[in-house]
This record gives sequence, structure tokens and C-alpha cells, in this order.
Amino acid sequence: MRTLLRAVLLASCITAAASACAEPANLAQLTLPAGFHIDVFAADVPNARELALGAKGTVFVGSRAEGKVYALTDADHDGRAERVAVLTNGLESPTGIAFHDGDLYIGAMSRILRLRDIEAHLADPPKPEVVTDKLPTDTSHGWKFIAFGPDGRLYVPIGAPCNICDRGSDYAKIISMKPDGSDWQDVARGIRNSVGFDWQPGTKQLWFTDNGRDMLGDDIPSDELDRVTRAGEHFGYPYCHQGDTLDAEFGQGKSCKDYTPPVLKLGAHVAALGMRFYTGTMFPGEYRNAAIIAQHGSWNRSKKSGYRVMSARLDGDRVLGYEPLIDGFQRDEQATGRPADVLVLPDGSVLVSDDLAGAVYRLTYAAAAASH
Repeated sequence: MRTLLRAVLLASCITAAASACAEPANLAQLTLPAGFHIDVFAADVPNARELALGAKGTVFVGSRAEGKVYALTDADHDGRAERVAVLTNGLESPTGIAFHDGDLYIGAMSRILRLRDIEAHLADPPKPEVVTDKLPTDTSHGWKFIAFGPDGRLYVPIGAPCNICDRGSDYAKIISMKPDGSDWQDVARGIRNSVGFDWQPGTKQLWFTDNGRDMLGDDIPSDELDRVTRAGEHFGYPYCHQGDTLDAEFGQGKSCKDYTPPVLKLGAHVAALGMRFYTGTMFPGEYRNAAIIAQHGSWNRSKKSGYRVMSARLDGDRVLGYEPLIDGFQRDEQATGRPADVLVLPDGSVLVSDDLAGAVYRLTYAAAAASH
């Protein structure tokens, strides 16, 4: 069935009006917990990055390729998108997208843009409006993951414009703003590069992934899963890494005790990107409110790490377990996929974007399958 599905989808890529797509990862080589199943939701989504869900069920996808943002529609609700529409062209790395009050917001480096009433105009997208063009223009860690919080404000990361540096209070942080781009506020500081965050059910606290610095060897520092408990909280960068390791250059005269440590160390160089709390009911109970994290995978490690989707099971701020949910996107040091984001759908299934294969996958669970 999977082989047939891949053949049909790849044939559709060849005949589609959109650009030809890369081949999805070999799903048969992926390993999943008992009862879980993965299939291709859409195959013609080059460099698929952040995911967002519209009010009418449209799945929006940001990318870093050709300035495109995509809209995926599954009109017959069979778990497979029949149409992939291109909404934009020529934007600067429009990786970040967020849906709010009918409008699609796009994070494109130094600008936040908006497509008005987008689900009514998928076939004839409106011209993007500028919400703000005041963000830094640096391309290093300049691409965005954006999201609206429970307070109705838009949250935007501003990454460090380097591997390791101290550029002052304008960088290495997460900010929030009103939907019209006004009233900027610092949310958290000391964050090298967050490309994924979500608000914990119940507490409504902001949790985020953060990528550790490079060039300290294979095993340090770790990427982080962090939790914001107060406005302006500082998480260490560039002075302290992973909560317990002072930087050789910027850590002089500093103490890691002065900064907030991570809730969980995610592993060195795994490139933890998109994360969402699992709020569905399809998966077994132990996954309820777990943090589902996409690990994009290492690029500067002697042996690859990451290239999988992880689940951090939580009890409040206490980690009960941290295990692979989808593994096998690389074998024998060869990558066939790089997970970039995850998104929980209303039916409880989870979408996973893969920017290497240019695909979006759908992860489901069936109790009957788990018993066999």
C-alpha cells in the first residue's frame, strides 16, 4: 500500500502545475511505536517548513525555497491533500506562518506579512500586506517560526546573527507584538535560535526549543527544551550553554546559576526545530499533552544525530520520558528526510513536514493495530 501510494503521489508531482517535488522519504524504513502508522499527506511541497492550520481545515506550509508559501487542501477528508496551491513567490525565506482571525501571517526574515481572508482566496491569493518591516535583516538565524499565543499576540524569535557572539539586547530573544505589528515586548532573552514553540495546555506557559552553538565538538552543547515562567527571563546564551556549561569566551566572569536551565536537554546538534503539545485524543493516553519535537538533524557532527521526531512526556514541568516517535530518517549516515515541524490536527493525527524530501506526512494511531 505504501509503495502504491508513493507511486501515485510521485506521478501526480510530474503532472502538477506546481514545481516538481522531491521523492518522499522511504516510509517503510521508518520505525514507529506499536499501533502507529505514517503516510504521505502531500508530496509536492519543496522545502516544507512550518505548518499552520486554517479555520476551514487548510494546512499552510512555509518554506525557504523560491520564496513560496503553500496551501494544502484535503476536501474529502481521506488523510491526503488533493491540492497543493502556491500562495506566494519570491519572498525571502518565508518559513514562519501563523493563522489568526482568517488571515495568514508570514515571517520572511526582516518582515512580517499578512494575506487577508486567505481561505476565501486560495485560488487567487491577495497581495501580501506588510505588518512590520523593522526586524533585523541578518540572514544568519534570521528565518522565523511564528505563532499566536493565548493572549492574541504574535510571537516572533530574533535569533543570534552568528554561531557565538554578543550583539546586545536586539538579538537572541523572543518578542511578541499586536497583530498589527505594534507594541513590541521582550518575552525571553538568551536564546540562540528558537525555531519552534507552543503554549502548554493548562498552564498556558510558553515552551520553546533552542539550538545550541556549534564548534565545541560532537557532544556539547545540547539543544534545549525551555519553559518561560516570567517576562524577560534569560536562558544563558551566549554566556552559559545547556544550563551548566560556561562559554570559553563569553562566559568569563559569569555563572550558570544566574540563568534559567533547560527543562530537558535534547541532545547535541540534533537541530530541534518545531514543537507542539499533543492535545488530541487519537494517540494513547500517555501522549496527552506531551511535547512532540521535530529534530532536523546534525550537519557538523562526525556521526549524524537527530533526523527523527521525539516525544517528551510531561507531568507539569517534570519530564517523565523522552523517546522517539518517528525514527529512521537517516541510516548509515545517509539522510532520506529532515523533519522540520509538527502540527496536531483536529482528529488527533499529527502532520510532520520534511524539508529535505519536500513532503508532509500524517501520523495516525489505531488501537487494533497495536494489539497485533
